[in-house]
Amino acid sequence: MKILIVEDDPTAATTLSKSLQAHGMTTQIARDGEKALAAISENNFEVIIMDRMMPKMDGIEALGKIRNQGIATPVLILSALGEVDERVEGLEAGGDDYLVKPYALSELIARLNALYKRNHSVQKSDKEWMVAFGVKLNTINGKVFRDDVRVQLQPQERKLLEYFLRHPNQVMTRKMLLEKVWDFHFETDSNLIDTQISRLRTKLDKPFSKALIHTIRGKGYVFAEDLSSIE
Repeated sequence: MKILIVEDDPTAATTLSKSLQAHGMTTQIARDGEKALAAISENNFEVIIMDRMMPKMDGIEALGKIRNQGIATPVLILSALGEVDERVEGLEAGGDDYLVKPYALSELIARLNALYKRNHSVQKSDKEWMVAFGVKLNTINGKVFRDDVRVQLQPQERKLLEYFLRHPNQVMTRKMLLEKVWDFHFETDSNLIDTQISRLRTKLDKPFSKALIHTIRGKGYVFAEDLSSIE
């Protein structure tokens, strides 16, 4: 696994790099957000570890630029800022996971492996393609099509779509989506769900004649072609 470590503290970056290398990973270090963008433009990484608080360009700003460039590499945010709103802000910016400092190396490695597997593999019980209402998601390479038109999605948007594809015609509450898609086992007043739904609709629904993602007032969201059978 090839990892980009974005960390301005030289000691912390070197220590983490050596620890990951000892576990068979290949690493490269970028000292700030600007250097991270340069490294990403020149190399293909399988996971990015992004420190949140850095000089010149902080992790949130760098992450936003990465996603705006259409780069879908999974990003694990590391930060001493661990309040719920701060974690949600990182995920809304396009992060795939968020780990609060100080952390156990074993947990970090487990999260890196999970992000890697999520992007590069599929359980044997899964089919290569998930299909519903003209939408197709390839569970191996992550490609998405609607009516045979390619739809470019970021990792979090793809995870959300995958959950909808696994549960078509079923109303999903915000709590269910937080737990199943983002692994948040607590209530939050953040608009994380609404923001991600809006982004997915912009790419999956708006360019086409018929919407598939619907809001069920007072209940949540449903992925369906026909709402007549939805209670």
